[in-house]
Amino acid sequence: MNTGHSTLDHMIDRLTTQRVALGWAVGCVAGTPGLVMEIGLGKGRTYDHLRSLLPSRDILVFDMWARVPTSLRPDEDRLFLGDFRDTLPAATERFRGAVRLAHADIGNAQEDDEEGIRHWIGGLIEPFLAPGALVLSDRPIGAGRRGWEPLDVPGTQRWAYHGWRVG
Repeated sequence: MNTGHSTLDHMIDRLTTQRVALGWAVGCVAGTPGLVMEIGLGKGRTYDHLRSLLPSRDILVFDMWARVPTSLRPDEDRLFLGDFRDTLPAATERFRGAVRLAHADIGNAQEDDEEGIRHWIGGLIEPFLAPGALVLSDRPIGAGRRGWEPLDVPGTQRWAYHGWRVG
């Protein structure tokens, strides 16, 4: 009999941590102006959660594709599809310095395949960030980045989540 964590247990830990971390981040940016940025639409769960937590804020969404129901699809002028290395730079000038909260959920089960993204995604996000912006991620994309102050994100005892205050 296997008494360790099951795949379901890991998924519950990950989603619970993500929900707690997002709630904390929303509290950190309350009362400040700015857009929200979601890097990684995936199945639309986090985007939908951010919409419910921040109903008055525009949310910019970046992903390779949008395989979500129509109800979870961002407005076309806020949805940027394609490789991050293309879509983020293309949108930079339009939204430079306008993002108060950036959330990057870019992980997958194939750790080796994603190693490179951790090194360059922060640099592509940075031009969007307003002074004092908060970045939250499932991966350590801000580790060692100049001007990114690491934060202790609550609720991360069972699953790692990372936060930084930028600028």
